[in-house]
Amino acid sequence: MLRIGTCSWKYESWEGIVYSNNKSRNYLKEYSQKFYTVEIDQWFWSLFPPAKVVFPQQSVVEEYRKSVPDDFLFTIKVPNSITLTHFYKDAKEDVLKPNPYFLSVELFNEFLNAIEPIKKQIGCLIFQFEYLNKQKMKSLSEFQLRFAEFIKRVKKNVPPIGIETRNPNYLNEKYFSFLSELNLAPVFLEGYYMPPITEVYSRFKDHIKNLAVIRLHGPDRKSIEKMANDNWNQIYINRDKEIKTIVEMIQDLQNNEVDLFVNVNNHFEGSAPLTIGKMEKLLSPYSK
Repeated sequence: MLRIGTCSWKYESWEGIVYSNNKSRNYLKEYSQKFYTVEIDQWFWSLFPPAKVVFPQQSVVEEYRKSVPDDFLFTIKVPNSITLTHFYKDAKEDVLKPNPYFLSVELFNEFLNAIEPIKKQIGCLIFQFEYLNKQKMKSLSEFQLRFAEFIKRVKKNVPPIGIETRNPNYLNEKYFSFLSELNLAPVFLEGYYMPPITEVYSRFKDHIKNLAVIRLHGPDRKSIEKMANDNWNQIYINRDKEIKTIVEMIQDLQNNEVDLFVNVNNHFEGSAPLTIGKMEKLLSPYSK
């Protein structure tokens, strides 16, 4: 299985590319007529000072379920109330305050209950962890111990789980062995300060057995936002060279019968749907 979609979907500037000119349109319904997967990013933002947690409203989850076909699959970023070790700081000099909900099984179960209506359409739950310096997490070993304990305690019939680390130094043999042993999907992040995913994949591909997720972001979010000025309807930064090598990685994963989600962000080139169009021309035998 290969499904390519976008990170989020509600962009007015995609009119004519993805959406009709009907101003009362159901964005997700029209989106799902062109793509077979999408990443839900909005539920990640769930933790608010001093310690308030906000989960998806049942009415919204039901609306999403009704807006897409039965064979449509979501990838969902798990709320940051569960993945943040500490609260965000307003200023560098502020003292770090631990997040009491970090890897809370109870909170995770509450989140699963909130999204129950779309459970059968969840392709992967993505645990996105920020850069964990030694103040937040002493070592990769500590991270693995804490996550392994969390996984032991969650209920057994959860959707597939993927891990995204933003620690380049975590990307080693020990990390990928850990993911494989616990049947966790690696989430490859292209962009920011992370190394090229194709290089990481070439080193650790033998550990990837069943499922993987690729997320395409650019290295400089602010610059491309300034170029686009909310008009995400054209390519501002051509990344054809990177796309070619990423397509080769995708083909290799498909040849090895690994199920794969590819989530493309506008920040990668300027318009996620147009980037996907480039990829699909190269991937036509593989993509759904």
